[in-house]
Amino acid sequence: MIKVVIIGAGNVAMHLYQSFSEEKQIDVIQVFNRNIDHLDFVKDPELKVSNIDNIKDADLYLIAIKDEAIEELATKLNVNNGIVIHTSGSQHMNALSRFDNFGVFYPLQTFSKNKSVDFKDIPICLEANSQKNLDILKHVASLVSEKNFEVNSEQRRALHVSAVFVNNFSNHLFALADDYCRENDLPFEILRPLIKETVSKIETLDPYSAQTGPALRNDQKTISAHLNLLDEDRKKIYTILTESIQKLHGKKL
Repeated sequence: MIKVVIIGAGNVAMHLYQSFSEEKQIDVIQVFNRNIDHLDFVKDPELKVSNIDNIKDADLYLIAIKDEAIEELATKLNVNNGIVIHTSGSQHMNALSRFDNFGVFYPLQTFSKNKSVDFKDIPICLEANSQKNLDILKHVASLVSEKNFEVNSEQRRALHVSAVFVNNFSNHLFALADDYCRENDLPFEILRPLIKETVSKIETLDPYSAQTGPALRNDQKTISAHLNLLDEDRKKIYTILTESIQKLHGKKL
């Protein structure tokens, strides 16, 4: 059994706790958070701990907290053995360099409290300060996911930026479209099949080849008509994205 202490109470910590708890070879022995009331997803009260000095010896100490708090927490965490790892996409592995054994266990996915995920399909990006520690992390990752990758800190940061483009920015565009539909008494539901097809296409095509639309066609009449319908804020976003598409595809406005 691999003994694990999870540190944190956010979405990542919650989903990792749930996934690890379902794996027979992993034993989550504690879940730490300074505010124990935030650990409502942990059903066994004996696993909850709010005093960092009461953390038990474990094989893995998994830090799943806000990026900016990782280094500060690391200075307060006193462990005698085991590997200390964080789950951040943007923080360097060396944020944990005060420990003898440290690394990164970064699940590349968006997590929400009320939306379940299948960890088997989630890519987990791994890094460690020694081959021995990396092999241990690979074994743990293989117990919960079928997609595991060795990725260094610089590559992971690039992945995190890419993830912001494909997830956070695209979702913001969905929100803008939803807002614009509401203003025009239209149900956002009408756009859902288009969104699904857009995502489905890039399973067989690269995104460059899947691009369509008036920007790609350099359809100035349609572009102008769209711009005339939009307020200034939306017009700026539409123009920036149109110019970006045309630059990538070698066209000019």
